Amino acid sequence: MTRRKRSVDRVARVAVCAFVLSIISSSLPVCGGVAQAQQAQQRAPTTGGPVGNLPDREALNSGTVTVITAPIGGPMSVMGSDMAAVLDEGENLRVLPILGKGSAQNLVDIIMLKNIDMGFVATDALEYVKTEYNIPDIAQRVRYVAQLFHNDVHIVARREIRSLQDLNGKRVFAERSIGLPAAQTIFRRLGIRADIDSQTDPTGGLQKLIDGQGDAWIASVSKDAPIIKGIRNDGGRLHLLDIPYDRALQDIYLPSSFSSEEYPNLVPPGPKVDTVAAPTVLMVYNWPEQSERYRRTARFVNALFDKIQVLQSPPRHPKWRDTVLSAPVQGLIRFKAAQEWIDGASRVQSPGQDGTPAEFRKFLDDRKAQARMSPNEAAKLYSDFLKWQRTKEPR
Repeated sequence: MTRRKRSVDRVARVAVCAFVLSIISSSLPVCGGVAQAQQAQQRAPTTGGPVGNLPDREALNSGTVTVITAPIGGPMSVMGSDMAAVLDEGENLRVLPILGKGSAQNLVDIIMLKNIDMGFVATDALEYVKTEYNIPDIAQRVRYVAQLFHNDVHIVARREIRSLQDLNGKRVFAERSIGLPAAQTIFRRLGIRADIDSQTDPTGGLQKLIDGQGDAWIASVSKDAPIIKGIRNDGGRLHLLDIPYDRALQDIYLPSSFSSEEYPNLVPPGPKVDTVAAPTVLMVYNWPEQSERYRRTARFVNALFDKIQVLQSPPRHPKWRDTVLSAPVQGLIRFKAAQEWIDGASRVQSPGQDGTPAEFRKFLDDRKAQARMSPNEAAKLYSDFLKWQRTKEPR
């Protein structure tokens, strides 16, 4: 073979190899893409039809409701768990409690979040959210199911602060989740202009007060709150401040009080400390009556009302015993399914005995009692009033 022929053969082999390699390399992305697509298809969840032996997807979703509560440590989170346990009916009804951030944010979440059906809201949060977010028709956007219990307004103050008026110009810690709605409502109505710190978290704000970096700390929580009972008050530097049952507060709040038995670290033996309490209600979005969300919530309401006696018995949270199903809430409309259940109950409620702040004020005014009753006496009368109501509650 001549040198020229060997050279031509070598060039031909190189050209063939290059052509084959170009074909192989161009096909690799296509093959890789097909393989990746097949793997993705294998991993993708199915959205239709049964999945093994799992319950039917549509049935499971149509029987599930969500309830937004509050951070762990108060009655709301425990009562949410109680509802999940007592009201459970399998696929027909399942309650999913969700930990929230407190009344004000719960109200915002009920209005705005797609996955929230209802939640725990203290009524003074309505005025706060209405003002803070400029929502004039807020009462038309929500409905209430029932009044559950009351949150007492606690104002822990330095010894030098002897009245609410002494807080003018003073630094007050009132974190948004547990104190700010009450602080802004009470201060605005009583003409008090305090320097409110709402950014510091509740525990941090209380510690700053203890360290002398503020003048008061406000929380709207149930009595016997562990965070308040646990305050070390060496030398009596702090105390629970009186909140009078002023007429300017009576359309929202009810009279209450604190005793030395409840807070031996902050209340000396003897006279009680007067305060006010805000009703806490179970609130729902104003779902259209023909919607699936309305039907789902109505199913929950019927179960809740039918089983209220179970919830009010041990070992469920004792705050259930304060629930008065028939008590209306001033300024709000009851969820239609709840009102229908009450209307269908055997007892017809007597007028003027519904337990709202406005009706209780009328109850006092009609008897000319308000002028000569102390807030402590009014609180006791209201407590007796609620106990009487519970004996009359439809079962």
